[in-house]
Amino acid sequence: MNGVRMSRPRPSAHVVFQWYHIPVPTAARHAPSSRAPAHRPLAYLRLRAALLHAIDTGDFAPGQALPGERELAREHGVSRVTVRKAIAGLVADGRLVQRHGAGTFVSERIVKSFSRLTSFSDDLRARGLAPRTRTLSTERGEVTPEEAMALNLSPGARVLRVRRVRYGGDEALAIERSVVPEFALPEGTRLRMSLYETLDRFGLRPRRALQRLRAVAFDAESSRLLGVDGGSAGLLIERRGFLDDGRVIEFTQSLYRGDAYDFVAELTSTDA
Repeated sequence: MNGVRMSRPRPSAHVVFQWYHIPVPTAARHAPSSRAPAHRPLAYLRLRAALLHAIDTGDFAPGQALPGERELAREHGVSRVTVRKAIAGLVADGRLVQRHGAGTFVSERIVKSFSRLTSFSDDLRARGLAPRTRTLSTERGEVTPEEAMALNLSPGARVLRVRRVRYGGDEALAIERSVVPEFALPEGTRLRMSLYETLDRFGLRPRRALQRLRAVAFDAESSRLLGVDGGSAGLLIERRGFLDDGRVIEFTQSLYRGDAYDFVAELTSTDA
């Protein structure tokens, strides 16, 4: 190439490697790293779980402000990016709310999961609230055509109907109308605050359920019972609860205040 002859290396030649040590200044060796902790998926999940635990156990009460990003990052040994991601996920789930210029706060709304079969009392206790009930009516009678279809009962079967206002502390949150076959709660049975707890005494607590949710506007009576303006938005949930053997054990229609509840469902993707 360009008049220069390149000689091939001899087969017996030895290749010698030389290692060069480049000294690092003492100050640089001992200087603390300025890099923030890395953002790792496991760190995000641990922080999310820790924040949820603090909320569910009451360490962070409803309406309470969370510590700032910097403080949370330092306390949990994660990056601020991880803190932001964990907070954003909990905001999307309705567990936290962000107020511009004020910070991040524990949601005062009640989050009800569609992924678990829980009672009203279970949901409130999980939020650190005291459930309370006011019974509007209790009656026994023959099943109506609508109830017969919902409960898979024959015409003439007898049912128990209970209509109640459900409270969290002193605040009315929902109106419930529950219908159960009379064999489940025979005459003389004392209905506890939680219908599910009462059914559980007889080994008849629902194990799975089908639910349907739709938006409604409160009528005059519902508005008065819940202490909201007439025509306010509400959420109506119809639930059919099933026993392990497939029998329907409850048909409940619950009217929830739209300003107090968030409903959350976990969705998974399936291959097409």
